[in-house]
Amino acid sequence: MTAETDSNVNHSNLEVEPTQPLEDGAIKQVPVKKKTSCCTGLKVFLVALSFSYLCKTLSGTVMKSSITQIERRFDIPSSVAGLIDGSFEMGNLLVLAFVSYFGAKFHRPKIIALGCCIMSAGSILTAMPHFFMGYYKYETASHAVLSVNSTSSLSPCSVDQNVTGVSETLSDHPDSDCVKAASSYMWIYVLLGNMLRGVGESPITPLGISYLDDFAKEEDAPLYIACLHTIAMIGPIIGYLLGSLCASLYVDIGFVDLGSITMTPKDSRWVGAWWLGFIIAGITNLIAAIPFCFLPKSLKKQEEENNDKISSDLSKIKGDQSRHHESENHQPMKWSVTSKGFFLSLKRVLTNRMYVTFLCCSMLQYSSFVGYLTYKPKYMEQQYGQSASKSNFLTGVTALPAVSIGIFLGGLIMKKYKMGMIGATKFGFWMSLMAFLITLSYFFVGCENHVVAGLTVSYDGKPVARHETTLFSVCNSDCKCATNQWDPVCGDNGITYMSACLAGCKASTGHGKNKVYHNCSCMEITGSQSGNTSVILGQCPKSDDCSRKLIYYTVLQVISAFFYALGGTPLYMVMFRCVHPELKSLAVGLYTLIMRALAGIPAPIYFGALIDRMCLKWGNGSCGHQGACRIYDSDAYR
Repeated sequence: MTAETDSNVNHSNLEVEPTQPLEDGAIKQVPVKKKTSCCTGLKVFLVALSFSYLCKTLSGTVMKSSITQIERRFDIPSSVAGLIDGSFEMGNLLVLAFVSYFGAKFHRPKIIALGCCIMSAGSILTAMPHFFMGYYKYETASHAVLSVNSTSSLSPCSVDQNVTGVSETLSDHPDSDCVKAASSYMWIYVLLGNMLRGVGESPITPLGISYLDDFAKEEDAPLYIACLHTIAMIGPIIGYLLGSLCASLYVDIGFVDLGSITMTPKDSRWVGAWWLGFIIAGITNLIAAIPFCFLPKSLKKQEEENNDKISSDLSKIKGDQSRHHESENHQPMKWSVTSKGFFLSLKRVLTNRMYVTFLCCSMLQYSSFVGYLTYKPKYMEQQYGQSASKSNFLTGVTALPAVSIGIFLGGLIMKKYKMGMIGATKFGFWMSLMAFLITLSYFFVGCENHVVAGLTVSYDGKPVARHETTLFSVCNSDCKCATNQWDPVCGDNGITYMSACLAGCKASTGHGKNKVYHNCSCMEITGSQSGNTSVILGQCPKSDDCSRKLIYYTVLQVISAFFYALGGTPLYMVMFRCVHPELKSLAVGLYTLIMRALAGIPAPIYFGALIDRMCLKWGNGSCGHQGACRIYDSDAYR
């Protein structure tokens, strides 16, 4: 008895005075004082769950920040890129409902650990196509020059480019190139990897949140969940910064001579090292699985721990025996009984009017949020003339910290004022309304279209309607130019030409990014202040006024994101409080399932299809098939 008592006392982190045997053989019981531990099982679980949230949001953000790079690398339209992005939700959709319901009956921490391992495998699979594809071949007229590595004068206007819009070095073996073009279908492996990541992510939210809510005090649960989501927001911040770094590195870095690359990161053909972010995300997800392997199936409710600060050893033994009997009572049930219970529980949740109303509102909000976030870097590239790297950087260091602060303050306000369901709903509504009204002001901080000869303006610099565009003019009518080629050059007159040939250039000097084209006849139509008729590689930058509008846009999105996040935690807690406690796990899982099925999957696809309709110039892929879009109508896009 004494040995068993000492074992229990030590396990409970209790201080006892030595037991003293009495004359009648009994043992003198001394009051036991419990130490206040800063590392309880619930806090360890909270830290582990926070890190897993950070890793899963990091992985998701790496995909969001790389979607434009993937689109260009595989020469696919935005709608297909949206399908790849939505495949994560498809993976969730396959298993989420069953994981949410049946997972709560098993060892939840170990199921979460398994999910983290699957997420890791999915991230690694997403990056694999890079290692099995050839080097990135972008459309340019400069490869013929690069092959001889010459700085002597060559005339773009005299080169016959009518056959293809891709580089001339590829035309020697057209059949083999078309066979290699099958590698473009390797985007399917990116889709499968993202889908596998969605399967692995499915147990983390429903099982993690329900586990936390089951063993925390009722008044502490909102704060814990707010802390969880606040720490999780570090993941997107790191993800966007990582995406910014990867986008600034060339996709085949270490394997090609970067001096021969004729693009800059601001070019719409540029593809960054998109694969690197997924490798890093896969490693972090694997690390996140480790602590869950050592956590127990259940914990003691915090209220019970507070009541047991001074207790006898006998009461502890009884508590252990009762938990032992309780675990023995959890015998496996028949499948028919279990499935019947599942459908009855599902009916109870779906007949809850407040829960269903909350689902409908959240679905509309989530659809717009997913569509906006997926294509936000591309929007900033096209609207404000920024590189993908800078777009990801601005998103990571401005909007996301505001979201983190908003989520945390929302939980703090809810705890301080002890908001009920009605109070939390009202607070969330007004915050969402404020965010919506601020978002409307984005319409007034946009920039004008890129000034591209033959697309948005005529060759003499006058604006033209979209249906009136023409790529040829008197200045380049004698040149044999490919109309499907995108190799932009910029003149001193502020006009971008689709290629040096269409600019009527007769000579070129230099190599790589330093190439300069001279004697461009189309420059003579508009003229330039310096009288220069030379052009340089790349699109002309946007005006200074556009740079100021980018600042206004950034400030507005920070304010809007803060108000949206401020009402997020109270609204999220409404979902918990409007259903029966035993249905919490199913309610969270069903909520996530519907958000993924009716918003997360279709939103990137139909937003991408709408964006594709705004395209002014499509790229030219291998074997002449349509590639990714190079330039959009900024006004229609906005």
